[in-house]
Amino acid sequence: MSDARPSSTDLPIALDAMGGERMPDAAVDGALEAVAAGRYVVLVGDRERLEGALRARNASLPIEHAGDVIAMDDHAGDVRRRKDASVVVATRLVKEGRAAAVVSMGHSGATMAAALLVLGRLPGVERPAIVANIPTVDGFCALIDAGANADCRPGWLQQFAVMGSVYARAFLERPDPSVGLMSIGEEEGKGNELAIAVHALLKQTPGVRFHGNVEGRDLLAGTTDVVVTDGFTGNVMLKLAEGEAKVIFELVRGALRSSWRAKLGGLLAKPALRQIAERLDPGTYGAQPLLGVNGYAFIGHGSADARAVRNAVHTASRLVAARVNDHIAEGVAAVAAAQGAAGEAAGSRSAQGADGAA
Repeated sequence: MSDARPSSTDLPIALDAMGGERMPDAAVDGALEAVAAGRYVVLVGDRERLEGALRARNASLPIEHAGDVIAMDDHAGDVRRRKDASVVVATRLVKEGRAAAVVSMGHSGATMAAALLVLGRLPGVERPAIVANIPTVDGFCALIDAGANADCRPGWLQQFAVMGSVYARAFLERPDPSVGLMSIGEEEGKGNELAIAVHALLKQTPGVRFHGNVEGRDLLAGTTDVVVTDGFTGNVMLKLAEGEAKVIFELVRGALRSSWRAKLGGLLAKPALRQIAERLDPGTYGAQPLLGVNGYAFIGHGSADARAVRNAVHTASRLVAARVNDHIAEGVAAVAAAQGAAGEAAGSRSAQGADGAA
């Protein structure tokens, strides 16, 4: 009998069915929809509650029992001692080769902590980063880091650019993605010390097509396929974009209800507005990947519904099939090799200069 392990595409997605505001119902419904579309899912959480939810739907899915759940107001560091928490158990399934990826709509900090604690980092990766899909006029832009690292070093952002490029090729289907560095001006010398140092690095990073500096307005305009920044700035930008989208739609709704002519126009425009709302809704892609960990981990919104859960499973399955982590490891290794070669060349020139002086 062969003892070969199944390929990652044959493994289920481990879904934390307890983490989130609408769980476990949203998890069960979303998982059933994903399975109906040909995906594989294992529910992780309280067996009794999950079996009851499945019986109520006259359905069946694999369950991995977890007797604990980390609530939204708990501390992310609790993952170290709460080993039976659903997000920890789901992440452990990935580590053990029993699941292809972990998806959680619960405590985002706990999901990141569990991924780092259980899975660790990919070889050569200094810090994992969250990538977020930002709607633009032509599609989506990958924003990285969207909140994993508030304080960053230049080399980390260089790796974010590599990871973001891999993601854009695999998920956004951009064969040669452009990368912009968020700053306060397009000119090379603009920005704080971090931006100026990162700019110099990205100009010579293999595998990254560096566009140069971009400004805040360029994110939504889709000036580049990838925008690189520190996690503090990225998270502020992400929340601002999400909040602004809600405000704009509320303003549009108010305007369309202001008169009978406006109401008539609203009825005619409703299909187009629905398409726009679909693109702006984070549930369209379901969850954001945490890139750089030695496994696949995805973080969704705490208010996620069944549709968001289903789409998160689809997103996870797509990135696993695209072998994103393998390509990230290759890209990071290429950067390290180029830096090593440059260091050796500089050392050789220094030695030759010293010999000449002697």
